[in-house]
Amino acid sequence: MAGADGGRFRGRRRGREGSARGRRGIRWIRWTRVLLAALVTAAVVVPLTAAARPRIPAPAPADLAPLTGKTLEEAYAANRANAALASRMAAAHGDRHRAAADRELAAPSRRLLAFDGRGTGRATEVFGDLAHADRVAVLVPGSDTSLDTYGRFRAGAAALHHRLTSQAPAGTRTAVVAWLGYTTPGTVSTTAITPARADEAAPELQDFVRELRAVSGPEVHVALLCHSYGSVVCGRAAPRLDVDDIALLGSPGTGADAAAALHTRARVWAARGADDWVADVPHISADLFGTTVGFGTDPVSPSFGARVFSAGTGGHSDYFAPGSVSLANLSRIVLGDTTEVTRA
Repeated sequence: MAGADGGRFRGRRRGREGSARGRRGIRWIRWTRVLLAALVTAAVVVPLTAAARPRIPAPAPADLAPLTGKTLEEAYAANRANAALASRMAAAHGDRHRAAADRELAAPSRRLLAFDGRGTGRATEVFGDLAHADRVAVLVPGSDTSLDTYGRFRAGAAALHHRLTSQAPAGTRTAVVAWLGYTTPGTVSTTAITPARADEAAPELQDFVRELRAVSGPEVHVALLCHSYGSVVCGRAAPRLDVDDIALLGSPGTGADAAAALHTRARVWAARGADDWVADVPHISADLFGTTVGFGTDPVSPSFGARVFSAGTGGHSDYFAPGSVSLANLSRIVLGDTTEVTRA
């Protein structure tokens, strides 16, 4: 009987091992199909898209003095003026959509730390009083974020600022910065599955955080909230970022095997909504034709070692949705209420 039981046990174990191998095989086939689809799309769709939309003329960025608390208003005014000029140039070029986007950024109420209307465009916008804030959140966006789609990115930053303002203890001042400081990859392109754009963006993010510290001071608590491909950017930049918290939201991976490999003093958090399609992306990293494809370990997996928190039932674009579990937890992280963060 013992031998028979042992045989049945070995059989069940082999069955489980076979099933695991089968699942890995299916995931690899799925990943290969996704990669091939992206390569084909990049070879056909992307050139056609570029050909269909000529380059939009825009002025060079405004020439600004080094950022300090005293030069903030000067920077805001100069960047608004630059956005207004970019809007007029886009309108003259016949691109009404970009002209409208630039015109909104030029509104008197907008606080732009940076603006560049060239190409897909870049902008850095402040919500709140940055010069006097005690706690600052910096949002780093993912794929397909540009001046043409900036409104949805801005909405998330505004929702977070509203939540922080309503939840902050008396006497605690907060600010939120929407940092579109790099050329994001297109979701349907090879750039979305390689670290090239992140490698280009990481030094820009590092420089920006240094400038931020020059404005806000070294004692201010800074939290970096990185969405989707933005988490790849944050992972690349992490070793040289003077921040207190890094939150990875809907992350395809950071390129690091574990949170410790990010070499940061910051607390590393991770979350994924129950309906986020990133859960179906194979978290692997492989060399293909001399290029690294994929971003490695899943940040919400136990092996990565991040502080995993609940993001509720939301999808890939819902992490900053008003009233969401995710937004509530992100606010607690920014405010330092870490014991109140609900864990996944």
